[in-house]
Amino acid sequence: MSSPPPKMKKTSAVTPCKTMRGHTKDVFSVAHLPGGQRIITCSEDGSLRLWDLKNGAQIGGEWRDKGDEEEVHVMALSPDGKNLASGGTDGTMRLWSVETGKVLAKWKGHTKPTRSVCWSPNGERVVSGSNDGTARVWDVKSGEPVRVQGLNPIKTGHKHVYAVSYSPEAKTIATGGYNESGIKIWDAKTGKLLSNIELVLDKSALSLAWTSDEKKLIAGSFDGWIRIFDTATWQQIAVLDSHDSEDYPVSSLTLFPNDRLLASTAWDGTARLWNLDTNLQVGPPLQHENYVSCAAFSADGKLLSSACADDNAYVWDIYAILKAAGLEDLLSIPDAQNSELKKKALSGADATRRPPVRPTPRRVPQGFFDDVQDYDPSSTTRRLHPDPSPHRRRSAFALSLGSRPRVLLARLPQLFRRSQPKADEPTELQQCPLGPSTSSRRSPPVVQVPALDDKKALYVAWRPKPANHNAERIKNSKWWARVVLFICCVSPPTDDGN
Repeated sequence: MSSPPPKMKKTSAVTPCKTMRGHTKDVFSVAHLPGGQRIITCSEDGSLRLWDLKNGAQIGGEWRDKGDEEEVHVMALSPDGKNLASGGTDGTMRLWSVETGKVLAKWKGHTKPTRSVCWSPNGERVVSGSNDGTARVWDVKSGEPVRVQGLNPIKTGHKHVYAVSYSPEAKTIATGGYNESGIKIWDAKTGKLLSNIELVLDKSALSLAWTSDEKKLIAGSFDGWIRIFDTATWQQIAVLDSHDSEDYPVSSLTLFPNDRLLASTAWDGTARLWNLDTNLQVGPPLQHENYVSCAAFSADGKLLSSACADDNAYVWDIYAILKAAGLEDLLSIPDAQNSELKKKALSGADATRRPPVRPTPRRVPQGFFDDVQDYDPSSTTRRLHPDPSPHRRRSAFALSLGSRPRVLLARLPQLFRRSQPKADEPTELQQCPLGPSTSSRRSPPVVQVPALDDKKALYVAWRPKPANHNAERIKNSKWWARVVLFICCVSPPTDDGN
């Protein structure tokens, strides 16, 4: 592969918020560590370096394999952030401890420089791609190549393998390369070829990224275009015409976990942001002094770090760019666990996380109005789907009462209410609020038991009682309920016979 043409720095309204200076040759790759305060870079100078994002200073000395001066072309951080895999000009893969900066294992097999590396989602395997046209899979725990015929190596047919990527469910491996069938899809367990994806203009793919649901595969090619493929049919469904000259390949793609924000880098000396809701570019290009080989989002997406051929790494304030465009929501991540938490709460399976104790809503004793027409206190439908209008519920309830219960309701305020209602005010049964409130407006009656989990209310309906338990409920009722029943029974009839 020929060297990319150098680019002069252009004027841009966006400038980096931090510059990491220390490498003596091109910086090839960058990764954000958990916690959001540090990044790691690798370089043509043969070193890896750790940086503090607060002040842009290097932390400690260079990371080097003893006696090794080989260029480090690629690296990838493990899913748990504890280890890092790297590859370089000698084709040897190295596993590093992030805590100590020391080499834990060496994997040899490639006969030419390593150009790409990717971890499996569970962190148990690493796949690498090389200029020798093969991809190899390594077992992290044993430190050995995976012994599966056809899988190690995968003879891709690419002249050079510039991109390797595990699918999110680790069922397949995508490879992108130079000079044949831009993208190929392989079975991750057997190494069997599953699909070929032909690129229309240039058959070479330099970078790959899967969406988290595996429904799309995004590819950056040598012609400067970004293509999006539907993984169900492997048909191209969108094209982002970004780095629009055939002299400036798309060197890397980085997708934010919510699948809505994409960052691309290219040999035109820029990094660019893309709104995948619209497939349009967000903000101006992030200009660099020379070609940009890699970029990585911080965990919250507010920062983007880039690796540049001017020997430096840069950090950019992505949140400020999105805010200026009114697109801060591109960093929002929906709560994918909401439905699962709700199921656990309803089934009582989540025994390790107890909801806070709240006052139980005050209720009329069950069976108290069993003889009232059209009212079913055990109706699950009424509890789960209450009428949104309190006035409508109150009106319907009043119309369904017989004459004797109407006398009873008239006497209830004398027994239980602290203050007398106005003469023209309809009578309404009161309930305790579910929590403190700053509003004077009364909340609609609720007959569920609330359980709070991560600020999301989960509702559990009261269990309905069988009708044949009425006698037992009367027998075990409270003293005040018996007094009310006695008053109802001994009250004299009115003049109209009621």
